[in-house]
Amino acid sequence: MPGRRRQARGELANHSRRPWTRMGTLAVAAHVFYELAAGVGMPFASRVGPAAAATFWASGASVAFREAGRQPPSRDPAFAVLNGVFLSAVVAHFAAWPRTSRAGLPWLTECEGLRGRAMPAYNSILYLSAVAALASLLTENRRGRAWGALVPLAVVPALMSEQHREHRRLRERASRDRRWWNRRLAD
Repeated sequence: MPGRRRQARGELANHSRRPWTRMGTLAVAAHVFYELAAGVGMPFASRVGPAAAATFWASGASVAFREAGRQPPSRDPAFAVLNGVFLSAVVAHFAAWPRTSRAGLPWLTECEGLRGRAMPAYNSILYLSAVAALASLLTENRRGRAWGALVPLAVVPALMSEQHREHRRLRERASRDRRWWNRRLAD
């Protein structure tokens, strides 16, 4: 029995490792699956279709979530890069799409085919992702913090242009083949 208790405590300790990274991973998954459910597709859907893109995002999020709770502190640089990418995605969205300001913070008014009633939840998901990425870089990824801070410098400009290219491809696909996953883009 004592061995089992020790093992259970070890598993509990592992599950509490990198909670901000794990929350960020869930927020990024929520972001892309919200887009899919809302009918504007998701990243890579224009190229590989919605099922393959959803499989990619679900698998990647599952692995990242699991490994963030398992890997030792020596892996902090890898998770810092991951959190830098999460932060880059949020910054790129707020920089590349129409926005206004609420309480002094940017607030998207439309993005990738979403607008109106879809925007409060979408903005909330983006902010959750940003908070989780920043918190993880400040508190969890100490050994790799510099990498996480440098990633947005390189990734944000690339994501800004890729978001618009992907959106254009999704709209073209929707004009040829309207389905549930691209229904907002066919109009």
